[in-house]
Amino acid sequence: MFVPGTSGFDAERRTMAGDVEEQVRQTLRNIRRALRKSDADLSDVVRMRVYLADAADFPRVQPILAEQFRDSPPTGTTVVCPLADPRMKIEIEVTARC
Repeated sequence: MFVPGTSGFDAERRTMAGDVEEQVRQTLRNIRRALRKSDADLSDVVRMRVYLADAADFPRVQPILAEQFRDSPPTGTTVVCPLADPRMKIEIEVTARC
């Protein structure tokens, strides 16, 4: 299963946090929600691509991702690039086995 570019947008509250840490956490909640629709979870993720708007955020993002994937870390790539919405600090896409 492929979960394309997912952001930290909270659809229930219609908001996006201003700090990168909360955007990462919300992005992972959004990815989990999408994976559950196929009876999968983060432990099924085999590849992850992280897009960061600012390379300086990497040291704040990496520990959160490492904690969430500590039991079965996927292969990963981090790309620093502009993102579609100026509020976005991070976008993540994953591939999971289902």
